[in-house]
Amino acid sequence: MVVVPRPASTVVLLDDQSRVYLTKRPHTMKFLGGFYVFPGGAVDKEDEISESPYILNFSEKNIEVDVSFYIAAARELFEEVGVLLAASQEGMQDLNPEKVQEYRRRIIAGEMSFIELLKTEKLYFDVKQLRYFGSFVTPEGNRYRYDTSFFLARLPKGQHPDPDEYEIEDAFWITPEEALHEYEKGRLPMIRPTILSLKTVLNYQQGQPLRLPSHLSL
Repeated sequence: MVVVPRPASTVVLLDDQSRVYLTKRPHTMKFLGGFYVFPGGAVDKEDEISESPYILNFSEKNIEVDVSFYIAAARELFEEVGVLLAASQEGMQDLNPEKVQEYRRRIIAGEMSFIELLKTEKLYFDVKQLRYFGSFVTPEGNRYRYDTSFFLARLPKGQHPDPDEYEIEDAFWITPEEALHEYEKGRLPMIRPTILSLKTVLNYQQGQPLRLPSHLSL
């Protein structure tokens, strides 16, 4: 039986030193255990919206894929590493660490959605904070299949990643060039989408367009 690809999102988080935030999946995980990846995961039903006053600039002219991919990307980034791409109308976001941890726990547990977090704290997520740069679809024949959209995001000022211990075994900032070198030396196991994403971001930093090669599979 052919497995239908599940919609998913991945976020390449970039800091002001042109480094990306790479995470290692625990060896105990059935899917890609022990591999280095970017934060991300499947699109949930709660990510699928038609409108919300707390989601900005998601008209068709501003987005390249369905808005649910953008919301899933922001949610997964918050769940996995505690980085929140949202702010008040004044551009502020001052959630204390205890409140951030509680919201992360509740969203992971399915007790609230990302949209409900925004509504509760009167925060706004601007989809322009995520720059879409391509998609991958897992080929037929795989047990786990995903239709994954890849996004680039800048680390918001004043925030620092705090990886979830269950989802992430290790995490660190590294330049794309260094990450690719470590992969070639066999020290950072990675799958093709991660490798191509690193190459795409590296080329972008050197002045080339931010776009994955088209028609690629996992």
